[in-house]
Amino acid sequence: MSGHSKWHNIQKTKGAQDAKRAAAFTKIAKELIVAVKEGGGITDPANNSRLATIITKAKAANMPNDNIKRCLEKAAGAGGGDNYETINYEGYGPGGVAVIVETMTDNRNRTAGNMRHHFDKFGGNLGTNGCVSWSFDKKGVLVIDNSEEELDEEEVMMDAMEAGADDFEADGDVFTIYTLPDDFNDVVANLSKYTFVSAQIEMVPQNYQTLSGDQAVQMEKLIDAMEDDDDVQNVWHNWEE
Repeated sequence: MSGHSKWHNIQKTKGAQDAKRAAAFTKIAKELIVAVKEGGGITDPANNSRLATIITKAKAANMPNDNIKRCLEKAAGAGGGDNYETINYEGYGPGGVAVIVETMTDNRNRTAGNMRHHFDKFGGNLGTNGCVSWSFDKKGVLVIDNSEEELDEEEVMMDAMEAGADDFEADGDVFTIYTLPDDFNDVVANLSKYTFVSAQIEMVPQNYQTLSGDQAVQMEKLIDAMEDDDDVQNVWHNWEE
């Protein structure tokens, strides 16, 4: 998911085809495995905060509990699967749109080559670390769908603030709750009565940029190409779609 118009991207990524859903589960599985490994093999989310964050993300994406369990068993078992490392790439899309690509890879040479290819092919360019990340804020982002209008906006906002949220935003039938990264798991626990359609740590842009014509078309193609790349976990950008 990425940048502005989050609900559009959530629907696009999670809502349609089985193939898209399976790809999303594969990406989350990588994150679960890495969270266990980097947490010293701990598979109890109560004692592994990063794992707790990824499990929340997995459940929001409707990943079956059996899938989550298998990932944790694989990560804790002998060998523990592939040795992934997290690498972020930064660059510019068409029209100078700021782009951050979060990858998880077992072959950094392959991934670096693919990222450069994607940027070049669709009118952007790969930059250096830090070239755009200064214009994003790292935040926990929880999204609640209220399309059935069962929830009261003021009540949800008050619950969010009491739970320790940093900010609340209502946009049509979608409520978005922002947290500080370190507060994410506590806020999720305090809002357990709600169902989230998306819940993860995101890079939220400080400002947005509009595109038109061919630049908008190329930007859409760039995002699609990156999200279809097996090494890419998330694409964050400041394009106002």
